[in-house]
Amino acid sequence: MRRLFLLIVMFIALLGLITACGEKSQEEVVQDLDKKLQDMDGYKGKASMTLETGEEARTYNVDIWHMQNEKNKYYKVHLKNDNEEQNQMIIRNDDGVFVLTPALNKSFRFQSDWPNNNSQVYLYESLISDILMDAERTFAIHEGTYVFETKTNYQNKNLHHQEIVLDAKSLEPRTVKIYDADYKLLVSVEFTEFDENASFDDNDFDTDKNMTAAALEEEEIPASAEEDDNENQENNSFEVVYPSYQPQGSSLEDTEESMTDTGQKVVLSYSGDQSFTIVERSEQALQAAANVDVGAGQPVDLGFTVGAQTEGSLTWHHNGVEYLLASNDLSQEEMMAIARSMDYSGQNLK
Repeated sequence: MRRLFLLIVMFIALLGLITACGEKSQEEVVQDLDKKLQDMDGYKGKASMTLETGEEARTYNVDIWHMQNEKNKYYKVHLKNDNEEQNQMIIRNDDGVFVLTPALNKSFRFQSDWPNNNSQVYLYESLISDILMDAERTFAIHEGTYVFETKTNYQNKNLHHQEIVLDAKSLEPRTVKIYDADYKLLVSVEFTEFDENASFDDNDFDTDKNMTAAALEEEEIPASAEEDDNENQENNSFEVVYPSYQPQGSSLEDTEESMTDTGQKVVLSYSGDQSFTIVERSEQALQAAANVDVGAGQPVDLGFTVGAQTEGSLTWHHNGVEYLLASNDLSQEEMMAIARSMDYSGQNLK
């Protein structure tokens, strides 16, 4: 009996050793990720991204296309929300970086290093880089996945740390959860499709082609939504939105409202040590495609929309209104904080 017991113990120990040998260490997984990052030449993915930063959660469907060769890195990120009036697209090609708003037939063009200057939660190579760059990352194996917790490198500094879950066999992304410093969930991303062997056409990253295709898609909206949109265009008016955050020492000095040929226009003037101006005006779809050359700037993720930022200004569109924040005193981080604080659910409407 004792001999049988010892055989059983030895068998269990051997089984545990075999199982352990089948699992990779953190160092081995990191080496595999580093190699994958070096060898990567493109992919197509689909994800569902939920933002928990407002009173109500917003969910976006994200299509991600990426191709790279010796000449350049190409990107197309299409952000879509069934409950939003406007979808947006970020494209990087040989001509620069573009933010497209097809419903307005308008795009912003940047000479920018995007997305290399900051991480992007929906880009696979950004997630791998965040893992590789954080020497204090944590690692776990759970139900066929590798789970990393890392620091972040996002434009929004409230996004403090993140949990990245990868498939243990393919290393493809499964989920990403981003938290603030108090471990409150702010953003979650679930990848629903991912193809590292995707093929691309020469014009897949062409801005004109993508603007036309996305504009046709925008037109396929329910009749009730069209009626509401027509009513808004006829009125060309909106409720003024005020930022809930403003830098210390700044205060609202003046509000000027007027009606122009294109609709309502509001100018909010803030004075103080860090003065700034916010212009809100009714937006209109253009008859012909317009390309605004921003120059040295970059696309910025505001959560509810993608904005266009330069050294002294930040422009974005939302719910039929175009916003411009301008200042010679504010840092780019302060501008983004003010823009993100302009709540559209109602409580900041005065």
